[in-house]
Amino acid sequence: MTTAAEKVVTEVDKAGPEKRKALGRGLESLLPSGPRAVMGGVAASGAVAEATAHSTVLSEVHAQARVPGGEAVVQIMLEQIEHNPYQTRYHFDNEALTELADSIRANGVVQPIVVRPGADGRYLLILGERRCRASKLAGKTTVPAIVRKVSDQEAAEMTVVENLQRQDLNCMEQAAAFGKLSRDFGLTQEQIGQRVGISRESVSNYMRLLKLPGTVMQYLQEGRLGFSEARVLLTLLDASLIPKIADEAVRKHLSVEQLEDLVFNTNVPLQNQPGEQHRSRWVDPNVRAAQTEMERALGMRVRIRDRKGKGKIVIEYATLEDFDRVVEMLKGKG
Repeated sequence: MTTAAEKVVTEVDKAGPEKRKALGRGLESLLPSGPRAVMGGVAASGAVAEATAHSTVLSEVHAQARVPGGEAVVQIMLEQIEHNPYQTRYHFDNEALTELADSIRANGVVQPIVVRPGADGRYLLILGERRCRASKLAGKTTVPAIVRKVSDQEAAEMTVVENLQRQDLNCMEQAAAFGKLSRDFGLTQEQIGQRVGISRESVSNYMRLLKLPGTVMQYLQEGRLGFSEARVLLTLLDASLIPKIADEAVRKHLSVEQLEDLVFNTNVPLQNQPGEQHRSRWVDPNVRAAQTEMERALGMRVRIRDRKGKGKIVIEYATLEDFDRVVEMLKGKG
């Protein structure tokens, strides 16, 4: 005779594992993704007592909804879980944690955390710091967890992948994560990119942020400056001016474009040209001629910023028709 508990577990098993997209190559087998129901730290079986409350079974099954088949979930005391040594996320939104805590009070922890064995019967956290923090706020003493034996490098990579999958990751936190993989495990930028599923160039761009002065990195950490502003600051020819320009950008709430103008003006200062009474910025005649020719051809304003053969071309359009015309011309159909 099938018990209520067995019926619920059977229906979940029939649903099949939920496919979860992982960023890292070779890490999919390490990340939670499919269903397996357990009770009290032991895999559920036909021996589940008829007297087990239906609501308890639902709660346990719901908590294991993303656990790979074949893996047991156990309840671990929160006080036994040590901080993740490879966690580079520094900011945890209090309002979001409170909302998660409310959800945990009502429904329990939907997705188990992942830990690895530590010293003296304790555990090191790999995935799920927000869930642990919110569980404590919710007054919980235990949390459902998957225990995995992985290397330090695998644990670090899993942490980075989980953080990258979150949209609110701070650019400095991301840069610090890449720096940790490089410093602690000797991974190249190419290898880091392969493991977390992004290009080597992206890894390089983020790691360059680690060369910024401490005060500027603090602005980035606090969200007062963003990744785009940081990349502009790094183009300053005189690196000693970066803190000063960053301070001005924060104080005046400069947009990225305004900051680009400020940096460009700093790199290419105004000069007195022969025969001119007023100071003006010298522009290469070839660049000026190219700008004029493009404006005539496109019928729009064009700005070319050039510094020692490097720069960018900005085309300003006023209508969608202008935009479509430029796109067609760039495709060679104009």
